[in-house]
Amino acid sequence: MPSAFQFQCHLVLIFLAASKGETRYLEVRDAGEDDPFLLLSEDLKRELSAGQIYRRSLRCIDMLSIEGQFTFTADQPQLHCATFFIGEPEELITIDYDFVNIDCQGGDFLKVFDGWILKGEKFPSSLDHPLTTSQRYVDFCESGNIQRSIRSSQNVAMIFFRIQQPGNGFTVTVKKNSNLFPCNVISQTPSGRFTMVIPHQHRNCSFSIIYPVVIKISDLILGHLNGLFLKEPSAGCAGVGDFVELLGGAGLDPSKMFPLADLCHSFHGSAQMKIGCDNTVLRMVSSGKHINRVTFEYHQLDLQETETRKENSIEEFCFPSI
Repeated sequence: MPSAFQFQCHLVLIFLAASKGETRYLEVRDAGEDDPFLLLSEDLKRELSAGQIYRRSLRCIDMLSIEGQFTFTADQPQLHCATFFIGEPEELITIDYDFVNIDCQGGDFLKVFDGWILKGEKFPSSLDHPLTTSQRYVDFCESGNIQRSIRSSQNVAMIFFRIQQPGNGFTVTVKKNSNLFPCNVISQTPSGRFTMVIPHQHRNCSFSIIYPVVIKISDLILGHLNGLFLKEPSAGCAGVGDFVELLGGAGLDPSKMFPLADLCHSFHGSAQMKIGCDNTVLRMVSSGKHINRVTFEYHQLDLQETETRKENSIEEFCFPSI
């Protein structure tokens, strides 16, 4: 049975499907006719293709993957609201405040968070983000007109808000900006193909897929010799400055997930793993001494695949959770 985490994440992605306009996917493979991401409004397509600004009202809990202008107006006291923003892997998100009418002194708030938070877990994790947790929050009631434009550090961001007086609210404009070297990413789809490149930078990057998946790594360049190591308590990539690890778990934060396998050295070929966890993360740790690169593809795991083991598959994990 799906976990509460999966249900919440899938609920968020349903909001995404409902509000999604024309966009470019991560080389989506075998998309079926029942794929909710393909059920797009023809009117919305025509509106966007004509170059008009997309506008609509926000719900208390909402999801946006498209540029435009969005307005929330409280029709009753709203105490626990959030809007999730997501872009393509190579996009950053800019949120501009156009109009704000809230009662900061009376307990209202409007905060942007650089990333996502779900049930207290953050993406990117504190280990993988360039800012401290407190710096990742921008509180309108504290910054006011000083900071009316906020840009994310990755393809996801979110707004938390509380508005107690009916009729009060805010309007924001959401824009997308190019990111030449995407680092931390949440995938919009359960299948795709992606290449992560870290060019001589001392940073950690995570690619998160909120589904049980089969993931196949086809190319890894770390500047080392060939080799692959399964994660064990006394083994792994300890002491190696550049490596890729596969993580699985039931939450959003990669730092709280279970390490499944380490890839410490470059290889060309194919390494495949079936991961039945609620969330799968490929994480690259880079010392900054090399240009590190990893190419992988993934698709959602079904129950039939748990019974089939291919010759190039590594050990299987987390199957009791599906």
